[in-house]
Amino acid sequence: MSELKNDLLLKALRGEHLSRPPVWMMRQAGRYLPDYIKLRKKYDFFTRVETPELACEITLQPVNQVGVDAAIIFSDILVIPQALGLEVLMEEGKGPSLPKVVATADDIDNLNLDGVAERLDYVMQALSLTKRELNGRVPLIGFAGAPWTLLCYMVEGKGSKTFDKAKQFCFTQPELAHKLLQKITDATISYLKAQARAGADLVQVFDSWSGMLSPADFKMFAQPYLIQIADAVSQDVPVILFPKGSWYALGDLSNSSASGLGLDWSVTPELARQLTGNKITLQGNFDPSKLLAPIPQIKREVKAMIDGFGTDKYIANLGHGILPNVPVDHAKAFVDAVKEYGN
Repeated sequence: MSELKNDLLLKALRGEHLSRPPVWMMRQAGRYLPDYIKLRKKYDFFTRVETPELACEITLQPVNQVGVDAAIIFSDILVIPQALGLEVLMEEGKGPSLPKVVATADDIDNLNLDGVAERLDYVMQALSLTKRELNGRVPLIGFAGAPWTLLCYMVEGKGSKTFDKAKQFCFTQPELAHKLLQKITDATISYLKAQARAGADLVQVFDSWSGMLSPADFKMFAQPYLIQIADAVSQDVPVILFPKGSWYALGDLSNSSASGLGLDWSVTPELARQLTGNKITLQGNFDPSKLLAPIPQIKREVKAMIDGFGTDKYIANLGHGILPNVPVDHAKAFVDAVKEYGN
């Protein structure tokens, strides 16, 4: 493996002193880039995910075009439910749907945990290929969905603003919920460890729907599984946990084996630092909608954000994925503003 020429992200996760933070964007490989849209017209979603050459090409686009300090492998969090044996459909513009949901003990027993990482070998091939193509330019990030968020899709069968069905399942059948969460956790640990072996320099766990839970319910249905994953995988590579909307959990999670915590825009830099005692690297938390503002405003707001967090133990990022309608030059202005910080 070639030495990393730009290891700012790994330095930030180790807490080393930096004159500017590293920068990357969630969903940076994808829907706002014209070159990605060309590929989207030619190949359906899971063809793009499951073809290592296509996933590699898409992963490299933002590194080449926007200048981010890290690549994140092009994939999807729902590959784990697929590998466990559930069908996942992805319609352009509509989001995912799962025709058969998990509702009973038998459904959970039928999820096939054996050989999950092997069934996801196309992701490992994409990581290895991308690692070679990057040739040490920037670190490569692997990722997975968090158990709670995957349970939401597996029980609800589709995206939702409230995930009432998933919550009802947890509150009325907690034993089954924990059985399912543990199975997802075991699959995720073996998947992320395989990603590390395939060349991921670090991994991120996306708990996109954890903010649906009250602090007490988060502690029961999300936190233990996030901590299990961090404990197991951090032996191989640094782990960033991103529990979107769950700012109330920052204190507890800062005491985990994770190296970083992702933040959305519902928390100020000051409060996040206070809750975590500055013990852990923080990542975020620019509102992606602000990338639609005029470029001078984007640059001012990015500077204010970094002023708030400081340059150490900090990774500049969005508070959620980049929106499809963000102009590429606005995304680039966000990245450039971070790179120009302190100059």
